[in-house]
Amino acid sequence: MTELSRSIPLRLARWTATLALLLGAGAALAHGVAEGDKGFIEANSGPQVFAFLYLGAKHMVTGYDHLLFLFGVIFFLYRMKHVAAYVTLFAIGHSTTLIAGVLLGTHVSSYLVDAIIGLSVVYKALDNMGAYRRWFGFQPNTKVAVLVFGFFHGFGLATKLQDFNLSTDGLVTNLIAFNVGVEVGQMLALGAILIAMGYWRRSASFARHAFATNTALMSAGFLLFGYQMAGYFLSSGA
Repeated sequence: MTELSRSIPLRLARWTATLALLLGAGAALAHGVAEGDKGFIEANSGPQVFAFLYLGAKHMVTGYDHLLFLFGVIFFLYRMKHVAAYVTLFAIGHSTTLIAGVLLGTHVSSYLVDAIIGLSVVYKALDNMGAYRRWFGFQPNTKVAVLVFGFFHGFGLATKLQDFNLSTDGLVTNLIAFNVGVEVGQMLALGAILIAMGYWRRSASFARHAFATNTALMSAGFLLFGYQMAGYFLSSGA
């Protein structure tokens, strides 16, 4: 337990650092949709269930902001029923605003929404570090926070889809299929994270590196927040 167990925190730290570099370099935008996928979405009409399932799953697996937040959420969850409870709350929030945001046509700057998503990562990292109890003397309701931030994560994608020329023919079916795909991708990514965390937690290095890992997680969240706010001010000409 070894070499594999000892290597888990290092791999997780490298993964987090890589994500932070991507954020700082602007290699990708949170909730971004590839040009080829965008072209497909705009060129097709009518129900395209399997295609939108695939696009939804692809979005989640490559959605580093989602994965960072989920990583923080499950960091200290050891029982599967607790993992399921929190992930379900996140899925409810994400699904609600993803579908409602597109159908209702609620327009808000995607930069501002994605900046809040960055702060959701910061919030969870600080929560894992016990900051709120030390600073304010109380512990916020984590389940409520996960649900509320789930709303923002779903709305973040909705703001991107609103920029596309989506056909109204089969729109509801396609949105539902896309959302189901997102949840499938979420379960696949979460499964991989849980396997890695399971190995790491069985080693003594977990307790030694937990605080440092959440510090790196918090830093990635701040980088995402700063990157999106910079994009907002540049796009608005401020």
